[in-house]
Amino acid sequence: MKPTPMQTIPLKQSRTLRIEILRHNPADPDSHPHLQVFEIEEAETMTLFIALTEIRQTQDASLQFDFVCRAGICGSCGMLINGRPGLACRTLTRELPDTIRLAPLPGFELIGDLSVNTGKWMRGMSERLETWVHRENIEAIDIDAVEQRMAPELAEQLYELERCIECGCCIAACGTAQMHEDFVGAAGLNQIARFRLDPRDTRSDADYYELVGDESGVFGCMTLLGCEDYCPKNLPLAVQLAFLRRKMARQGL
Repeated sequence: MKPTPMQTIPLKQSRTLRIEILRHNPADPDSHPHLQVFEIEEAETMTLFIALTEIRQTQDASLQFDFVCRAGICGSCGMLINGRPGLACRTLTRELPDTIRLAPLPGFELIGDLSVNTGKWMRGMSERLETWVHRENIEAIDIDAVEQRMAPELAEQLYELERCIECGCCIAACGTAQMHEDFVGAAGLNQIARFRLDPRDTRSDADYYELVGDESGVFGCMTLLGCEDYCPKNLPLAVQLAFLRRKMARQGL
């Protein structure tokens, strides 16, 4: 029997992409926000990260955007993609129209063009919410107790919440965060939910209430669900918010 020849799959017809980028360098007194248009030929399996890299290498070396891992793990390349928060390295251009408009994530300090300082915001939030394991007497810590085995089910719950990559997409998609600078956002509430589950943390419900039991925390959320809709890791952010609210209500806090 003669072997059947391998079927060739035709590549998708290439397109010319029109990429409109909101550009501004706040460190340059002569810079002002404006849209700059670039055109490139689309390649098969091209991502926005690849497209931006090609633009920077072949058309404008001054274009600013962030990347580290290129695998959707570091969260550095978050930006507004046609008005919606997303990661450039995980966004295929074939899933977008011919015209793509890019802008920096709102709610964060602008470094330049598409680069924002999410790290500064996340560090401030972590310090404010004290997102580390608290022990009653740090001088008398029993290392064996701290490192004791944990039930697999509980460890899985903690791991689920630890998958946050702090990309800032949930903050950029949050109406409350855009109106109130002191709102801790889904990223902060997710951290609080994580430490409430950790049996090694000795803080009480009252301690957590002091941190997020006001309009800048669980009661400031308008439940628009933008955080959960645009989380690239599909974290159950709305579920965690509801959990915190119910817990506080049951405790009469």
